[in-house]
Amino acid sequence: MSARRTRRPEAGLTLIEIMIASAVMVVMMALAWRTISNTSENRRTFEAFEERNHELRMAMARLVADFEHAYLSRNEDTNHNHPRTMFIAKSGSRLPEIRFSTLGHRVLWADANESEQTVISYLPRNNPAKAGQVDWVRREQRRLSNEPPEEEPADYDVLLSDIQSATIEFWNWKNLEWQDSWDTTQSDGQKGWLPSRVRITVVVKDARGQDYKLVTQARIFLQEQLFFVP
Repeated sequence: MSARRTRRPEAGLTLIEIMIASAVMVVMMALAWRTISNTSENRRTFEAFEERNHELRMAMARLVADFEHAYLSRNEDTNHNHPRTMFIAKSGSRLPEIRFSTLGHRVLWADANESEQTVISYLPRNNPAKAGQVDWVRREQRRLSNEPPEEEPADYDVLLSDIQSATIEFWNWKNLEWQDSWDTTQSDGQKGWLPSRVRITVVVKDARGQDYKLVTQARIFLQEQLFFVP
């Protein structure tokens, strides 16, 4: 009687099993990569929103502070074409033209030949680094002068980058109406008096490229012209 030989099964994986395992691994790696990519993208979007919101909050706070400290003075030489204190605002298609005197200048050095008086302007500027982007620039002229403003030195800072539009309205407390222009230098304007409130509306693009509108108001504290008798 001959001994029956039995064949032991060979250990290992078949080609089909290897292919299935590889496919499962590829799917898992793709899912893991998509999760990591989505998490990174969401984080970048959130950080962009936070940076934009911080810029907007700072810009609106700066605007409110500037307008709150606006003032006029009766200590003026009326023969000059450019008064030292003024409040001039003209509406524009995209950004208004504004120039006004305030008491909001921050003196940084004790021996600086400066005071709290300053002249603020808000101007549009095409961003040279990004074609088609318009920034809103804050111009601060540190000393009052009867010279044309473009001939006086000033500091320039970007108030708000990539702005779509801005509307600034002024509350006329005499006729109880909002108006989009103001001029204290013209006899047929609002010579010698200021609006009691300023309403500021800006439209910008958010981190996703969607229009985002903000509205705030500022109350001008000094309604009477300053007058110092020598």
